[in-house]
Order: sequence, then C-alpha cells, then structure tokens
Amino acid sequence: MNVSSSITPLKGERLTETRPKPQWIDIDWKKVEEHVNRLQARITKAVKERKWHLVKRLQYLLTHSFFAKLLAVKSVTQNKGKRTAGIDGAKWTTPNTRMNAALKLSDKKYKAEPLKRVYIPKPGTDKKRPLSIPTMYDRAMQALYALSLSPVAEATADPCSFGFRKYRSALDACQYAFICLSHKNSAQWVLEGDIKGCFDNINHEWLLDNIRMDKSILKQFLKAGFVYNRHLNPTKAGTPQGGIISPILANMTLDGMEKAIATKYHASKSGKIDKGNSNHEKVNFVRYADDFFVTANLEETAKELAELIKSFLKERGLELSDEKTHITHIDNGFDFLGWNFRKYNGKLLIKPSKKSIEKVTRKVSDVIKKAKAWKQEDLIRALNPITIGWSNYHRSVVSKEAFSNLDYRMWNMLWRWAKRRHPDKNSKTWIVRKYWQSEESRNWVFSTKKNRLKLFSDTKIIRHISLKMDKNPYLDSEYFKLRKLRQKALKLSEWCKTRWNKLKDSLCA
Repeated sequence: MNVSSSITPLKGERLTETRPKPQWIDIDWKKVEEHVNRLQARITKAVKERKWHLVKRLQYLLTHSFFAKLLAVKSVTQNKGKRTAGIDGAKWTTPNTRMNAALKLSDKKYKAEPLKRVYIPKPGTDKKRPLSIPTMYDRAMQALYALSLSPVAEATADPCSFGFRKYRSALDACQYAFICLSHKNSAQWVLEGDIKGCFDNINHEWLLDNIRMDKSILKQFLKAGFVYNRHLNPTKAGTPQGGIISPILANMTLDGMEKAIATKYHASKSGKIDKGNSNHEKVNFVRYADDFFVTANLEETAKELAELIKSFLKERGLELSDEKTHITHIDNGFDFLGWNFRKYNGKLLIKPSKKSIEKVTRKVSDVIKKAKAWKQEDLIRALNPITIGWSNYHRSVVSKEAFSNLDYRMWNMLWRWAKRRHPDKNSKTWIVRKYWQSEESRNWVFSTKKNRLKLFSDTKIIRHISLKMDKNPYLDSEYFKLRKLRQKALKLSEWCKTRWNKLKDSLCA
C-alpha cells in the first residue's frame, strides 16, 4: 500500500469514512519527516526575516498537517515514557490506537487534562523532584505544537545555549568552555549560576505575552493543573517537568540572557555588539538548560554580572539559587555538567568531577548488590550500559586516570561478589578461573561464553569536534550530517589503530 495515496487528502477534501482508513504500518516515515522539515525550514527563514505574520500562518499549516500529527504521535509512542499513562490510564500501544489518535488530534475545543504528579529522587540528595505526567493525547498535542515552536526557538536562541536543542549537546558546551578558558590570557574568574526551581517558577503571563504560538493552546498547557493524592491542584506558575514542550518554553524564557550581557560588556561606542574587539572584560557566557557560567577578568566584574542576571530573571519570575551560585577563581576550579574545569600551573584541564565519579560508583555498587543471586551473564548485561554510557560521555576530556580508578573499584566489587557466592571454596584460583578469563594480552577479563564486561578504560580518548555557533539545524542540515560523519570517522580510526596495535603485539609475541 502506497502511503502517499492513502494518507494525503485530495485538494479541498477531508478524510471521510468513505475513503479507506490509512494504516500505521504503511506510513512512509521518510516522506512524513521531509514534509515536516520543509515547513520547519520555511518557519525558520520567516523568523530570520522577522515576518511574524508569515510565521503564524506557517505554524498553523504545520499544526494542522496530518503528516505532523503522525510524527507527533510517533514521538510520544516511541520515547521512554510510552508505557507511563496519565490520569486517564490510556496507553497507545497498538498500531490501530496510534492511527486513531493521529486522526483525532485537533485544536478544536481542546481542553488539556490535569497532569498526574509524582515525585522522583534528586540524585545525590534527600530531596525529591516533582514530575508531572500528561495524558497521551496531551503529550501528542504538546509534541505537535513543539514541532512548530522549535524552529522559532532555534532562530531566536542565544548562540551559546546548548541544552535541549537539536544537534547540540553537553559535549559542545564543554568544548566551547575549553575555548573560552584555555588560553594564557583567558578570564580568571567564573560566575557559576544555577536558577532556583526554573521549570516550576516561570511567570505564566510572561510566557503568554512572549512565546510565539497559539495563545489558547499554550494557556491550556500551562493552566491544566495537576492531581496528587486524588486532589486537584492549580498550576499558577512554571512549566511542568515531564511535558514535551516544557524544555523549549524554558529555553525561550532564558534566551536573551546572553544578549543582555553582551549589550553591556560587548558593545562598542556606536552600540554595535562585537565580542572580538569590545570584550575587554573577557566576559563569555555558556548555558546548558538552567545551568550556566559567565567568565570575567575581575571578581568585581563577576559580581556585576550576577546583579545583571538577577534583574533579567526577575522579570520572568525567576531568581538565582544562593546555594549553587558562586564566584570562583579558575585556579581553584569549578564543576559544570559533570566535569571539573581547573587550571594547573596555567594549563586548563577538564576532568570528570568527583561528584560524577562517586555517582557512577554508587550506581555500579547498587547493581552488584542487587545481583547477589544473578547469573554472571545477567550481571554483565546490567553493568555494560553503565560503563559504556559514562565513559562515552567523558571520553573527550582528561579521563584516563578516572577510567583506571573506576575499573579498579569495579574489580574489587566483583571480587567480593564472586567470593560471596562460594563461601566453601578456599581456593582463590578456582574462583578466578570460574569468573575471569584470558583474552589476548589481558588476563583478568570478567566474561562468559556469551558476553564480557566492558571496562571504563576500553573507551579511548577522542576529542570532540567544535560546533560552528552560527549554524541552524533547519537551514544547515548538511553541515550537521557531515559533522556527525566526521565524529564517527574519528572513533573508527581510533578503533582501527587499537586493533592494529593489539595484532602487532600478538605477532611479536
């Protein structure tokens, strides 16, 4: 069945019961994505040209497009929360329910259902974070309007904002931070900023006045309320953590912070913003979601920056967290996104932070404790995603020592796990032969016939490719595709080099 003939209505005609109902399994997703991307690119161009009436018309076209509705339903039924229902208990688990949802998705008489409130533990603290879960229908509506709002957010975003943005990541923020801080004459003082309850305290009136999307729909998202302990509570401020559109709204709320800083510190006498020639105070800004830092040449300048940011946030109903906002000298170092940035005798080194190392150690320890009666292959299967994920995140910084240290810690935990399983065995050699094997030049390989444990140090250090800050994901898609291929090529070349060295060593032996 050809999807183009089955799901595209004729000109001036609506989908009716007389036409064959399109089937979810027959959808040509490549064609769907191309159609949506074309509209998003047109929205981005219109925003760049500041043609706001055209932006509004194109957003309407996108949110009423059947292809966009299909993509919205697909995104909410394939993410991590697909099996978590809202207050209505509904889950779209079958192709038929998904297609019915896409056909029914509409803004006519739309009223958002209250959110289901749950509290999840905050890593490293005794506090809990509120999580608000919308119904599947409301999630799909949020995903649909996020498709039309995201191009606007990207075109108006702060250049040095990296969180919750297409084709940007924490690694890009880390690389840009390295560029700002690594030179001998770079700024010496850093203002570490953290916004107090960012998602929970954003002013609704500010959002309704400044976010360029359908106001009636946005109001439904913001004012839906939440249910906790069978009691309905109103939402007077903030965007719900758990909502698909919430990260975009939060980013758009904080966008403009960099411009506010640049207007004061990067403006020439003519008023034109020029970081290169006007940045005498060495002020640089890096933000990832609600975590950010600003560099300065003097401690007094950092204090002035803090006051400037406070006044910027106040208008939006936000304030800096006193506990997490500090002014630090680069020689003492500071933590950002799980890394520690510090200069040693004038040389900047970025390492995994102590908190990050302790967190992954606890995670590995918890899995091993839980696995007292597991088979060895099941334990390996549970540990590998942790070691691979953590080491991949930290592979572009100075992590070799941290990787070796974590391997040593994990080996000790596994040794205790193995000994506990065989209390009647006095021979340590027997335990070693049962759980550890020899592989090439390595003797202590925790493995079975089916799988083997991946060590942290198996991940080789590969530098991250810097991002060109002026590139837009909707207008410069070829650049981002090429950049991704270059990063993959770097990893492949490093893998080939490692394999060749091992082969050479075995032949020499």
